[in-house]
Amino acid sequence: MSEYDEVAAALEQRGFTRMVFDLGKIRDLMDVLGSPQRAYPSIHLTGTNGKTSTARMIDALLRAHGLHTGRYTSPHLETVRERISLDGEPISEERLVATYQEVAPLAELIDARNSEPLTYFDMTTAMAYAAFADAPVDIAVVEVGLGGEDDATNVIAAGICVLTPIGLDHTEWLGDTIEDIAWAKAGIIHKGATVITALQTEEAMRPILERSAEMGATLAREGSEFGVIERTQAVGGQVLRLQGLSAVYDEVFLPLFGAHQAQNAALALAAVEVFLGDQVRPELVVEGFAQVDSPGRLERVRSAPTILLDGAHNPHGMAATVGALEEEFSFRHLVAVVAVLGDKDVSGLLDLLEPVAARIVVTQNSSPRSMPVTELAQLATDIFGEDRVTVADTMPDAIEEAVVLAEEDASGELSGVGVLITGSVVTVADARKLLKR
Repeated sequence: MSEYDEVAAALEQRGFTRMVFDLGKIRDLMDVLGSPQRAYPSIHLTGTNGKTSTARMIDALLRAHGLHTGRYTSPHLETVRERISLDGEPISEERLVATYQEVAPLAELIDARNSEPLTYFDMTTAMAYAAFADAPVDIAVVEVGLGGEDDATNVIAAGICVLTPIGLDHTEWLGDTIEDIAWAKAGIIHKGATVITALQTEEAMRPILERSAEMGATLAREGSEFGVIERTQAVGGQVLRLQGLSAVYDEVFLPLFGAHQAQNAALALAAVEVFLGDQVRPELVVEGFAQVDSPGRLERVRSAPTILLDGAHNPHGMAATVGALEEEFSFRHLVAVVAVLGDKDVSGLLDLLEPVAARIVVTQNSSPRSMPVTELAQLATDIFGEDRVTVADTMPDAIEEAVVLAEEDASGELSGVGVLITGSVVTVADARKLLKR
């Protein structure tokens, strides 16, 4: 094994999916590392959907203005290196190894003091903050892992907080209501911060308003202080007219699909305006947005038939995906490949997918939390009907079956025919390894 492979294995031994919400340990680790998270300003993002895309947009806009950036997002699609980006590129294997070797001995000291060791996510968070300080970066763009208040990333006490739309997800950890979930996510708002929030339901907005008032934070709301004025379809994406906090930005090409991505762009722009102030240059805003990509978000990986990958894993995310499919692609025949995690609102997700998918192929992904294919098949049959559901035991078989079904039903005419692979970021990651050239 290479040194990089050994580090990746050592991280995974901490439990890739193990969750322990204990800020005490990560704070102790930051202290013995010399508090690297205080070496640079940061923008912190939370919400139910759209965090990664918005983080990538913020990163691109800041780099277009000549800043050195660090970006921390999760989960990854292919390699842990994707979680820690420097100037828009995944951290190199050599740098990741060096950062791990700096952090690991101190993490073992913290482990020895506690009944339970630091998690995989604790470690990658600490490594990100250390790597950003060593680079050094001008600013860090940090996505929460889960929730906000008790998330390991929340040791940064960021000066700018971004809240994407909040819905029901991760209810076993964050609470059974949108209000409970919003309280957890609003925990990233610290004293004197500036808060950029998407349009929220009244139930979600109440905790954001109360937390902002308690922290003396400045609040900017989509639809009031900023937002999307106009959007039109374009080849490979959409053209936007955005109302920023200080100006209107015209002819902004965004190479991503859907109204939800336009909303993410408005959030990203507002956050960058707060950070840069009067240094924002409209021509660099246009340049930055044109460079954005978001792997696994309606990502086209094949043509004839078109194969799209999308990580929608809850009803809120699937509603956005379905809207973009209907608006941007207009498939006359779509076959969906679906594999989900067992703790999700799978029926809600399938209900939204049913009107746009002629057929569905159900399978399992590589996560130990993947819903068994027999259970998923029953839920799909209840919604789609037995004749529209096909079962495949493995992802390669599911993709092959979906392509065959798409071609057969299209009678050889592949224009307007597509395959959508969705249900989880893990599902997308599994498919991407098979399909992405």
